[in-house]
Amino acid sequence: MIKLKTDKSDETTILTTQGKINYNRYVLRPTSKEQREELVLRTGSRSVVPLDDWLGVSRLPFKMSVKAMLEVAFWAQNQCSYQRTEEILKRNGMPVNDTTAREVANYVGNYVFMRDCRQTEETMARYNNCGIPFTYEREGILYIEADGAALNTRQKDESGSTWRENKLGEVFSSDDIRRWMDKHGKPQHALTRKEYVSYIGPVEEFKKHLLACAIRNGYGSYKETVLIGDGATWIRNMKEEFFPDAQQILDFYHLCENVNGYAKSIFNMDESRYRPWAEQICAALKAGKYRDVLRELGKPGGERKASGSTVDLYGYIENNSNNIDYPTYVGKGYFIGSGAIESGNKTVLQQRLKQAGMRWNVSSAQPLLTLKAKRESNLWEKDVVVPFTSKHVGMESV
Repeated sequence: MIKLKTDKSDETTILTTQGKINYNRYVLRPTSKEQREELVLRTGSRSVVPLDDWLGVSRLPFKMSVKAMLEVAFWAQNQCSYQRTEEILKRNGMPVNDTTAREVANYVGNYVFMRDCRQTEETMARYNNCGIPFTYEREGILYIEADGAALNTRQKDESGSTWRENKLGEVFSSDDIRRWMDKHGKPQHALTRKEYVSYIGPVEEFKKHLLACAIRNGYGSYKETVLIGDGATWIRNMKEEFFPDAQQILDFYHLCENVNGYAKSIFNMDESRYRPWAEQICAALKAGKYRDVLRELGKPGGERKASGSTVDLYGYIENNSNNIDYPTYVGKGYFIGSGAIESGNKTVLQQRLKQAGMRWNVSSAQPLLTLKAKRESNLWEKDVVVPFTSKHVGMESV
């Protein structure tokens, strides 16, 4: 038994959303050196502060309440930089500097990210054990979109590059689409709900998170599933492994970008020639005449081979020939473009992590991207506030 004595009474401070709170408490210390060493071994501390334990303060980092940490984390993902986060917080009576804002965001974001990883592994276990029913009884379409975008980091890879690919997934359904006609009689639409998944790392892990997200949003219950992407090999492989029943669609607008890039090369940037040719090719592809386009391009290495072009247009179209039947897709009411995921890349990644001069450690970028994805998915309360507060049970009111 460790004998404790009252060493002194002192004052401490904790930061809350209402400002700083100061309070006095007694500090108890062991009566001998041996007992101090024993206490350190047991608790990692050289003293006992009963009031701190009762309030739960001893379990909190940063001398900050749970609500204050969540407030800091929210503004850290919502502003364009940690410096702006500091300014916003100080205007609201919370004297938190940019370094502390970054550390708090890392702490909260990492907790949410690790929780997502655990839930993803649980979903994968159920999926692999056939524990998820696939009934296909629900009317409507589930959309899954995926894309990759580069993020500048402080670590070099094997080739010496500091750039890493953040993979972003987005899931929504036809139930989440609001449609209307504008004043000119043109059809418009907007998403009322969607969920993002952001992951810096290998496809092997990202695809598990995307599958878990799809299942949460009804994959296996909707009668139809559509996977839209830019035609990257990893997306096609992911579709075959995890979404074999889905109709994959090559993003038409990405296809047109490649057509235009190819056209600029073969016509030496002569706009009067490359633009009409590209428009003709895109129109033929949208009409489902991809075989005519392949004949126009010629076989690989033929006369239409673009010297210096990074686009192998023939191979790109041929590899995605099962995903470019646009007349059929339009007839079924499917989207044929990945505008939603392109918009997601801007709001989740670019607006927060790709400002001028920004470079990141992956260990700090991932937690922030996780928080940003939760906010843009309107899941901040459900997936951040509630579980993080529950982790610090007993501190809800501080």
